[in-house]
Amino acid sequence: MLENFSFRTIVEYLPLFGQGLVTTVWLSVLSFAGALAVGIVLAAMNLQRGRLFRVPAKAYIDAVRATPLLAQLYFLYFGLPRLGFVLPELIVGILALSLNSGAYVAEIIRAGILSIPRGQVEAGVASGMTYVQRMRLVILPQAFKVTIPPLLGQAIVLVKDSALLSLISVAELTRAGQLLASDRFMPAEGFITIAAFYLLLYYGLKGLAALSGRWLGLAGART
Repeated sequence: MLENFSFRTIVEYLPLFGQGLVTTVWLSVLSFAGALAVGIVLAAMNLQRGRLFRVPAKAYIDAVRATPLLAQLYFLYFGLPRLGFVLPELIVGILALSLNSGAYVAEIIRAGILSIPRGQVEAGVASGMTYVQRMRLVILPQAFKVTIPPLLGQAIVLVKDSALLSLISVAELTRAGQLLASDRFMPAEGFITIAAFYLLLYYGLKGLAALSGRWLGLAGART
């Protein structure tokens, strides 16, 4: 089946794959930073006792988790121009990844916050701390210690999901493989090379997650 597999062609296209890899890495970093911002806001809203903030946050999280990322991507790509917002494909892709992953990050952060013993929160209240001070000084530092490994796991998912941006012509890693396959009619070379690069990214992030677990003293932190 692969008797005509051409490593020479792969080597010839390595600069293109290198550019795609760099694009995948930095757009994933920006998207995950956006997801963290969205997740922290949603988690804070979801933990409020009043329905004014909690209900919209839960509705957003449920809607995002119940629909495919591809549908959300196309909704932004085709829907925003109809509303008068014409954005570059790369910005649309980062926005889609951030909003999608932010819903999952929100649940991870919420679980981390709820894992903090209630007594510590009550001690903060008794010492006169405001809500912001309790979150900043007592709750969030401990919550992030628990949530770093699952957050890195979500980062792995985000990196893999970034392949969908090739469908809106973002020049990332998967798009490089598509170009090789269409230019030379060599789909095996193109997509096997893509898989190899994604494996490298996966094991890099998996190793980082394992290291963070050891640094934080979490023996069971695995991805």
